[in-house]
Order: sequence, then structure tokens, then C-alpha cells
Amino acid sequence: MNQINVSNNYKGILFAMLTALLWGFLPIFLKVALKSVDPISIVWFRFSFSFSVLFLYYLFTDRKQLHIIVRPPIILIVAAIALGINYIGFLQGLNYTSPSNAQIIIQSGPIMLALAGVIFFKERLNLKQILGFGIAGIGLFLFYQNQLKLFIHDTNAFNLGFFWIELGAVTWVLYAVLQKKMVQKHPAQLLNMVLYGIPALIYTPMADFSSFSGLDFKTWAILIFLGINTLVAYGSIALAFKYTEAYKVSIIVTLNPIITLLSMAVLTKLQVNWIQSENLSIFSLAGAILVIGGAVTAVFFTKKKKKAKIKRAL
Repeated sequence: MNQINVSNNYKGILFAMLTALLWGFLPIFLKVALKSVDPISIVWFRFSFSFSVLFLYYLFTDRKQLHIIVRPPIILIVAAIALGINYIGFLQGLNYTSPSNAQIIIQSGPIMLALAGVIFFKERLNLKQILGFGIAGIGLFLFYQNQLKLFIHDTNAFNLGFFWIELGAVTWVLYAVLQKKMVQKHPAQLLNMVLYGIPALIYTPMADFSSFSGLDFKTWAILIFLGINTLVAYGSIALAFKYTEAYKVSIIVTLNPIITLLSMAVLTKLQVNWIQSENLSIFSLAGAILVIGGAVTAVFFTKKKKKAKIKRAL
């Protein structure tokens, strides 16, 4: 039994790492896609692409599972709406700011996921967790203040981007908590099919289908990558939640901004012309490190009995 638990734990960690890797590159490709397609249409495409793939999979492999589309559980509908808001919130925020900014700000999501254990599962915070929250809070404030100075020409845009990304973070936490509950009873990919399908349906009337006409091969390749990213990343995080504790998933996912920061640093060094370069100040970089370090500290230092309590509650 212990060997099985260890094996499942490794599976959960690997799935979470894959999600972190994909999410690390995601904002860069999204930022490029925004040059040609509006935010709502991109979100619609990502959800529709992912839903279609999973729908066809179950249609040909296990058609009876598709009954969940007719009468989805209320909790699944709420999670789908939350995920839909998360997508548009992050993308709208990214539209007003940069990939690195978006990735640092969105890290409030995993921090709030750790706090959800306190609110929903009656945990008590230990001193190390409080320290982690404090460090992350200071880091976010420092990062925000210094990046705001770099956007002095358009502070309203930066603040609007900050608001949208925080909205995305809050709704992601709601999705994550509900997903963790549901994945214990239902197949992860079956849940994801509905989680993609409901937002796709909601955004259909708002999507600008004319924006897809005349796109070049490069832009279509980026859009397809974004669809695959959604399918694989959220499929992986659902399985990660199934096989291991939420706090471990949060720790690994919290590290994905490092991939974004390093990637943007390389692209800036190469002076590519297809994405705007970024030059973080030393204070902004320090703030980013504090946010990531504080978030990891907050979700890592959880007492074992509390971890067990969460697992039983979920």
C-alpha cells in the first residue's frame, strides 16, 4: 500500500511539473497571439479546441460517459464558469501588461489556494506559513510599485492589467478547490471536457470569428499550440490533484514564472522583433524572487496532520 502511495505521489509530481512547464511558456505565446486575435476569441478557440478533442475521444472510446454533458453536476458548472473567468482575466491582464508581469502577479493564486485550506478545511496557520504569506505580500508590493514606474507612460493600463490578472487568480482558486473535490469521483479528462465545453458555449456569442480569416501559418500554429497547451496542462493538473496533495501541486505550479522570466530574458538578449523586450529592474527582480519564495514557503510548511486533514476532507 505504501509503495502504491509513493508511486501515485511521483505521478502527481510529474504531472504538476508538466503543467508548470507548459504554463511557463504560455504567456509568451498568448502575448504574440494577441497581435492578431482579440482576447475573447483566443479564449473561445482554446476551450473549443480542447473540448472537441475530448468529446471525440469519448465518442469513439466510451460514449456512455457523454451523458455528463446532459446533466452536469452543479459544482462542475460553477467550476467551469470560474475557469472561463480565469482564462479571460489572465488574457485581458496580459493584454495590458507583459508576460513576466502577468506570471508574477498570478502567483497570488497558489497563495490563495493555500489559504483556502484555512477557510474551507479549518486549518490553523503555522508561523512558517504566516512568514511565507508575509514575504510574498511584501514581494508583490515591491514588484507592483517598481513595475508601475516602468509603465509611467500608462499607469492606468498597468493597474487595469493587475486587476484582471487578480480576478483570474481568485477564480482559479475556486476552480482548483472544486476540481480537487470532483476528481476523486470522476475521470479527470471527463471533467475537463465539461470544464472546456461550458466556457466555449458562453463565449461563442462574443467571439469575433472574422478575426480568424486571413491568419498566416505562424499564427495558426500558435493558436493550435495554445489549444494543445490547454488540453495537456489542465489534463495534467487534474491528474496531479488526483494523485498527490494540493499543496504539493501548488508548490510546483508556483515555480512556473521562473521559466517565463528566463525565457523572456533570453528573448530580450536575442533582440527578437516578434515580442516586446523586457528589462526588469533590480528591485522588480527582487520583488519577483520574494513573491515566488514566499509562495513556496507558504504552501510547503504545512504540518503533516493538517495535510492529512485536507486529504480526508477533499
